[in-house]
Amino acid sequence: MTLTPADAEKVLAANFAPWVLDLGLTVVETGERHAVLRLPWSARLAREGGGMSGQALMAAADTATVIAVAAARDGFVPMTTVQQSTSFQRAVVDADVLVAARITKLGRRMAFADITMTAEGEREAAARASTVYALLG
Repeated sequence: MTLTPADAEKVLAANFAPWVLDLGLTVVETGERHAVLRLPWSARLAREGGGMSGQALMAAADTATVIAVAAARDGFVPMTTVQQSTSFQRAVVDADVLVAARITKLGRRMAFADITMTAEGEREAAARASTVYALLG
């Protein structure tokens, strides 16, 4: 049984720091080895020039990985980020971002994921990330 988006929303609410929850992330989709979150546009997250800050995008990618791992494991397990690498390819201005995390390898103690962040309505990615997580439980 795969974690539903409603169940994933509960994981999000119960396991993340208040500042992460302040980003307003919502779970759009979950699947056997993936999750898609929406990062809503907010002027509070914009940098000079009006583009969404890299810090917000990186936090969203990190969070999406946790939800994707929870979906793959049929529920939340304690985990911690070991590595995250992010490449920014184009600015996001006045648009929500769809953050799609796909698990590429899931072991007993480690998980690896690729994340694509795309401004809503665009075809090309705004940013891409890869993450490695240690599974603690």
